[in-house]
Amino acid sequence: MSMKLRLILMNFFQFAVWGAYLTSMGSYLTSLNQASHIGMFYAIQGTVSIFMPALMGIVADRWVPAQKLYGLCHLVAGFFMAAAGIYGYSAGAGIEVSVLFALYTASVAFYMPTLALSNSVAYSLLERVGLDTVRSFPLIRIFGTIGFICAMLFVDATGYQQTHAQFVTSGILGLALAAYALSCLPHIAIVRTGGTKKSVAESFGLDAFKLFKNRKMAIFFVFSMLLGASLQITNGFANPFITSFQVIPEFAGSFGARHANALISISQVSETLCILLIPFFLRKFGIKKVMLIAMTAWVLRFGLFGAGDLGPNIWMLILSMIVYGVAFDFFNISGSLFVDKETTPSIRSSAQGLFMLMTNGVGATIGTLGAQAVVNRFTHAETYGGITFTVGDWSSTWYVFAGYALVVAISFALIFNYKHKPEAVPTVKHG
Repeated sequence: MSMKLRLILMNFFQFAVWGAYLTSMGSYLTSLNQASHIGMFYAIQGTVSIFMPALMGIVADRWVPAQKLYGLCHLVAGFFMAAAGIYGYSAGAGIEVSVLFALYTASVAFYMPTLALSNSVAYSLLERVGLDTVRSFPLIRIFGTIGFICAMLFVDATGYQQTHAQFVTSGILGLALAAYALSCLPHIAIVRTGGTKKSVAESFGLDAFKLFKNRKMAIFFVFSMLLGASLQITNGFANPFITSFQVIPEFAGSFGARHANALISISQVSETLCILLIPFFLRKFGIKKVMLIAMTAWVLRFGLFGAGDLGPNIWMLILSMIVYGVAFDFFNISGSLFVDKETTPSIRSSAQGLFMLMTNGVGATIGTLGAQAVVNRFTHAETYGGITFTVGDWSSTWYVFAGYALVVAISFALIFNYKHKPEAVPTVKHG
């Protein structure tokens, strides 16, 4: 099996595990009359990302081969996610949120580090066979988004959007990926540095935190955190928002209201296509302009949600789904590639973990909890026909998020100084 094919399969299942519940969990919690806890469930992903990716990155850099640690993390994560789904099935309407939350937390604590580890594994293995990561990785990463879409549509088609079965699906996929990673991914040697006595920080792999001494990298990581606050907002609240149109008579029978995941999947289709644009945009415009494009896309993503509906203005919702590809890819994947090129091999996994800490960790935690407060301010839960929905002034909610993204974009344009040098972008000759 070729290296590219091995990494394609890894990325497909990596994001299928996430796609099985990430965009529909909010509706599941709403159906349990626990809409006020949506932010908590999404925020814990950020909370564990504050320390787990960095910790696992340190372990991968110093003690355990990255591909083996990657598989072990999925093994644990898959077990606990499946356990969460089984508990949801057995408890039914009498579910205790604290128990479900504990099982879910244990799962995401080991899943979130795999996002950074998967990047480190892919970059290392691509370089081993002489492939340029900037050119080759985006094409491989596309299949991660395809996996995410397939899992989303499966959950939608089977009616799992509002049930525990989405967790069971994710758990099974995670366990399958663990088996694949431990048996099919090539060994990645740990980079040893010898000859000099290591400091305590170096022994524990904390070298990556020295990147904050570099003003350019420090500013980049701070704004990664600020923009990271936007990452989980639509994942947590887009499905409940679109599903809430069922309580409006003129939209109650619409396809979108009953199949929110299918409509949201347009976002992931856009993401798949936008990944192909990353190599060109990075080389042509550099990281600053690419990040600004992403920030502008986040403004449009939220603003169009605020103005759209499932009637005459459905085109706004569809356009919002389309710009999501730019918003996510031009920030998340381009940022990861930028960090990879600005760091040395000895701290690569730690640096990727630090990037995840700032984006999916601190940023996502603050952003999701803040988003829950905004949603609680403008919306409320109501039950129609035995089904609970989150209804109210959703438009104002999305406009608040759009305003935040706009402030971050303007600040980044004024503060982050970076002169792009196309010739400075390294390439690896093929063959």
